[in-house]
Amino acid sequence: MREKCLRWLGGAALVGCVAAGACGAGMPGTPTAPTPPPSGNFVVDIAEIAGPNSFYPSPASVDSRRPLIWRNAHTEAHHVVFDNIAVDTGRLAPGTVSQPLIVQPGTWSYHCSIHPEMTGTITVTDGAGTPAAPTTGY
Repeated sequence: MREKCLRWLGGAALVGCVAAGACGAGMPGTPTAPTPPPSGNFVVDIAEIAGPNSFYPSPASVDSRRPLIWRNAHTEAHHVVFDNIAVDTGRLAPGTVSQPLIVQPGTWSYHCSIHPEMTGTITVTDGAGTPAAPTTGY
């Protein structure tokens, strides 16, 4: 008898939850939880001095809520700077990583200030995953 009662209570609770969810769906003003940010840092490797093939991945795309890190996997020091905005990794010795950086949505070009022929591009999307409009400058 106890099992039968528990099954009935469980079924009633499920029907109640489904009904409550269906009744509230689409109602204006119903708060929804924000999408949680992606976990972990997005890593761009500094691979070699090879023009537009110096960074991996490049071009890259990342959610604006995810911190960016440049990792120097090369044998020489590098210093990544963005062309249009004040993003600067500082000088990175071989085997080191930059501080995590949060970058506003847009499509950004960057280069190594020590080796200007090293170039890359990253598209930072807004928190909803929508690609930002192309950015040409400030």
